[in-house]
Amino acid sequence: MKGTMFDLSGRTALVTGGSRGLGRAMARGFALAGADVFLCSRDGDELKEAARELADETGRRIECAVADLMRREEVEPLAQKALDALGKIDILVNNAGGNIVSPVDQIVDRDWDDLMQLNVHSGMALTRALAPGMKERRWGRVIFTSSIMAFLSTAGRNAYSTTKSALHGLVKSCSLDLGPYGITVNCIAPGPFATHMPMSILSKKQQEELAARTALGRWGLPDELAGPALLLASDAGSYITGSILIVDGGVMARVF
Repeated sequence: MKGTMFDLSGRTALVTGGSRGLGRAMARGFALAGADVFLCSRDGDELKEAARELADETGRRIECAVADLMRREEVEPLAQKALDALGKIDILVNNAGGNIVSPVDQIVDRDWDDLMQLNVHSGMALTRALAPGMKERRWGRVIFTSSIMAFLSTAGRNAYSTTKSALHGLVKSCSLDLGPYGITVNCIAPGPFATHMPMSILSKKQQEELAARTALGRWGLPDELAGPALLLASDAGSYITGSILIVDGGVMARVF
């Protein structure tokens, strides 16, 4: 990949929620393309193991720090830790997120507020903290992880769908704010990927039904999101901004 439009040699990335699942897959893709990467997660042991394994596999510098992005006071210090460790951050992936399942008439205010903080506010705050350096260098990439649940929903997913829909508005506005400085801002909206969160929420029957709704007849593997993320993070995607990239195996192509 060196010398191609997808080459990230000399670039640095911060990936939140980077110890497993889609975050780890994206971080791995960046490192294989030549970037040094800073990971964060709430689970310290899992985070350190992920950083060690990625460094061993890719030969790149992989740094990490524990941070609970549901706690607002931990967000901006994370940005500073990443800057201190790598000197600069060129690529920010706001991937950390969570989910709650509750009918709208039973949802608890604290749960709603916590999910909004984790899924929306933390990404805004990290973008705000790291954008000045990107503007100064006149190059940057900001990627948010949304979901097809921003377009479609199901019973009990009101809070999750709301937070993911909010990211789309944030991305479009941020792309206009930062575009004049050579910074692109985009969203990836994954469909059914076989990661811990959906597999821990959905029953076996629900998993099979969702696989059947895809055009490909299966769940996506986390590594299959690395390519789309690399497109948006590299010079290959330099004219893509303010966009929502749907990566869903064809779920949204189906009406019935």
